[in-house]
Amino acid sequence: MQKKILLTGVNGQVGHALKTRLLEYELFALSREQLDLSSAHDIRRVVREIKPDLIINPAAFTAVDKAETEPELAYAINATAPQTLAEEAARLNAAFIHFSTDYVYDGTKNVPYLEQDIVNPVCVYGKSKLAGEEAIRAVGLPHLILRTSWVYGVYGKNFLKTILHQASERDSLRIVADQFGAPTSSESIAEGVVKLLNVWQPDLENKTGVYHFTNSGSTSWYGFASEIINEYNRLAISRNWPALKVSIDNVVAITTADYPTLALRPANSRLDNTKLKKMFHVELPSWQQGLHQVMQAMAF
Repeated sequence: MQKKILLTGVNGQVGHALKTRLLEYELFALSREQLDLSSAHDIRRVVREIKPDLIINPAAFTAVDKAETEPELAYAINATAPQTLAEEAARLNAAFIHFSTDYVYDGTKNVPYLEQDIVNPVCVYGKSKLAGEEAIRAVGLPHLILRTSWVYGVYGKNFLKTILHQASERDSLRIVADQFGAPTSSESIAEGVVKLLNVWQPDLENKTGVYHFTNSGSTSWYGFASEIINEYNRLAISRNWPALKVSIDNVVAITTADYPTLALRPANSRLDNTKLKKMFHVELPSWQQGLHQVMQAMAF
């Protein structure tokens, strides 16, 4: 069993959730201030000081639109940093878990994507994350690349919190209804990783590779927003939460064309998790269950 883990991005959604669930390990959970992923020198220095058995890297440049205007920084964090981390892990005969994204696909397929499907990212963020995947594979160390999607949670900035904030201030919401994926909670991801570690560590070589790693099921951003509001309303009375200003009838479905953004986004972000279940017997709960768990843990 791995004893010493270096965890990046501890102030991010997934990193924060993982920190609370890896207590049985000797955990070095580092923030951006403690580990500058834009500096290869800093990465090498920190990894060589800690000498971990396993590096888990949820840290990423995730501002999808901002990546279009800051591609160099996006590639530094999403491609060069994972490569350097992988190289340093290989020096130590350590293993590596890295998080990637549904945005490596172009979204033109009309059914959920499999790991072996052709990748074709349509924005800088997706291209930088794909470059990170390719760099890790090229290093050749035992690794898991976990592609997830639409991440949100109790901690950090995310779609869930944006919707609740807007719903408390506005009479109506306009939400894109023609992009589909699986909202995936950082809590579900963290709990899934704990289960993975128990299965993967005895068989690092044979189970190395890319896995889709999302809550099950799918919906649109409109469907996700609607369920957020419904779930809030279901819990509000018993929790003594303030009433939302918007009613569910005033959540309006719009198209991607109605809401132009700097970066293109895939219309279909659905990922097939069959390989994960087959190889590890790990299955994340439905996206509705994930949302319920997160909402129960929130306070207003």
